[in-house]
Amino acid sequence: MKSQSAQVKLWTTDFILLMLCNFLLFLQLHMIVSPLPSYVQDRFHANAFEVSLFTCLFALSAIAARLYSAKALEKGLRNAMIYIGLTIALLATLGYYFAAGIAVLLLLRMVFGIGFGMSSTAFPTMASDIVPVKRMGEGMGYFGLSTSLAMSMGPIIGVTVLQGAGFVTLMLCTAGVIAVIYPLSYSLTRKKARRLNDEVVPTPPVGTAAISGTKVKTPFNRKLILPSILNCLLSITYGGLVGFIVLYGKEANLANPALFFLFNALAVLLVRPFAGRIYDSKGPKALLIPGAIFIAAGLIMLSYASSMSILFVAAFLYGIGYGSIQSSMQTWMIQIVSPSQRGMANGMFLNTLDLGIALGALLLGAIASITSYTDMYRYSVVFMILFLLIYLIQGKRNGGFAVPVHPLLTHTHIAAQNSDRHELTETATEKNTTTQQKDS
Repeated sequence: MKSQSAQVKLWTTDFILLMLCNFLLFLQLHMIVSPLPSYVQDRFHANAFEVSLFTCLFALSAIAARLYSAKALEKGLRNAMIYIGLTIALLATLGYYFAAGIAVLLLLRMVFGIGFGMSSTAFPTMASDIVPVKRMGEGMGYFGLSTSLAMSMGPIIGVTVLQGAGFVTLMLCTAGVIAVIYPLSYSLTRKKARRLNDEVVPTPPVGTAAISGTKVKTPFNRKLILPSILNCLLSITYGGLVGFIVLYGKEANLANPALFFLFNALAVLLVRPFAGRIYDSKGPKALLIPGAIFIAAGLIMLSYASSMSILFVAAFLYGIGYGSIQSSMQTWMIQIVSPSQRGMANGMFLNTLDLGIALGALLLGAIASITSYTDMYRYSVVFMILFLLIYLIQGKRNGGFAVPVHPLLTHTHIAAQNSDRHELTETATEKNTTTQQKDS
């Protein structure tokens, strides 16, 4: 007999379109991110710090845009965020053609970050609204796969186009990818968006303070702090990859270092379907701890890559860890907030991802300028050690690693931990006792 969660439909037309739009949005981003440092260094003779600014300033502008976008989504301005954001990103991309110096190119990257930040918040928020809550881990895992694949495939395509056809062709290709998103998202945006801050809350479970029919306010949810910090630490290591893998390849005399992302993508494809189901049954602990170990192992092996075969193994190890952790972080952040705060949760997830990439570009770029790209990847392992320490210490302090699912989502199928089962048993016993007293 099939389980109840398996009977809930996940692969709807809207979900598939959302995945495709999100994939294309991140694909065009990463088609530029990885080859851009090499182009800037060759064209403008930039140093390691100047190269890191292209990643850092883009990420910071995207973060600033999302702070506004999250509020706009709560007001039902979803379509505006998508189309205005896409238009800004498209115009900024076409503007690369006229950039004759580093300053202008940096300005265009910041403008692009604003457009990307606006549009990239809307798609995952829409996805978290349509994914069945009983399959949230699995559904957001598959949705996150579109981001991971784009982040893995984009650099390969971008570097190949840059080396084979030049920067202008690369610019036109990325602009074309943005243009394709417009018609694909049309059927999604035809449906009216809700004002999430005006939603009426259903009758909450016994023991909660919410009152039916009241409007939901959306203050910052402090439960997002821990997963946000962990997501940022994870993204710092990825910032070192997207920002410097091509330059590292030159230093280590590797033929085509961009192929790192191909094997990373294969590993993500392999692990992601299993990771979503593991999250749904066991929670994030079963994925975060081994995932961090795999990432650390991949980074260490990458720093010793003297041949392409070692590079491929390093990429595969990193991909297993990254594929296990990234979607788990997004699902975790969605489950601990109310439905009205999903825009905030997705914004925090994407902002900490971009912040981590920005910090990775700055910090690791500074390390590389003092030492070497080889040492830089070894030092980046420190961030995964911090990841593990913070997660384990906080789990011990909280008395467990169970996800504190929001009361409005208590009907999810996350397996109860020992302490949770004890609590549920006590509650059931109290209800039975009350019922018996009334009957007598």
